[in-house]
Amino acid sequence: MPSSSAEPVEIAIDQNVRVSGLLQTPPRARACYVLAHGAGAGMHHPFMAAVASGLAERSIATLRYLFPYMERGGRRPYPPKIAHAAVRAAVAEAARRLPKLPLVAGGKSFGGRMTSQVEAAASLPGVRGLAFLGFPLHPAKQPSCERGKHLFDVRLPMLFLQGTRDALAMLDQLEPLCRELGARARLQLVADADHSFHVPVRSGRTDVEVMSDLLDTFAAWTDGVILR
Repeated sequence: MPSSSAEPVEIAIDQNVRVSGLLQTPPRARACYVLAHGAGAGMHHPFMAAVASGLAERSIATLRYLFPYMERGGRRPYPPKIAHAAVRAAVAEAARRLPKLPLVAGGKSFGGRMTSQVEAAASLPGVRGLAFLGFPLHPAKQPSCERGKHLFDVRLPMLFLQGTRDALAMLDQLEPLCRELGARARLQLVADADHSFHVPVRSGRTDVEVMSDLLDTFAAWTDGVILR
């Protein structure tokens, strides 16, 4: 199926704050992923664009958007409550523009964690599940599960797509956490991949192949969430 081009949209967080977004809606879309970016790169990053295009090929729409600090050209995230407001506004915008589609929310690294914090505090209307593209469980070289405690307040299905070389989610921390979360959590490990899902040449695979497998897993999981 041919993919669609991305349509620029504006998302109102409140009366004074608006951020940019990109809505990509393929023909016969069956769901929409509200996709937040990581801390250091915005919605135009090649990884984000590849996710959106690849999901469009799999008949899943995406709404990418910027957090306010990134909209203003900043490099450091604002306090979490500002990011949380952006997540809620983006989900509401996706529901308004695509009212017939079930929603999945989440994102890359920081964006996924901000989304899960919002859902843990109060359910996001219309969202059926959360999907994380490299959940940042802890800072590099500081293994801990502290950043994952709020996940126990999330009642939705959760998909963790994680590289086995991800320095922000050591497996001896992440795997026990996902087991404790029980049936609502699915952990899909990508052998040899780092936090950016890059794999070394010695792995015998390319980053393009890894991305394709990731998105196949995402699409199949999304279908299961929709049918629940």
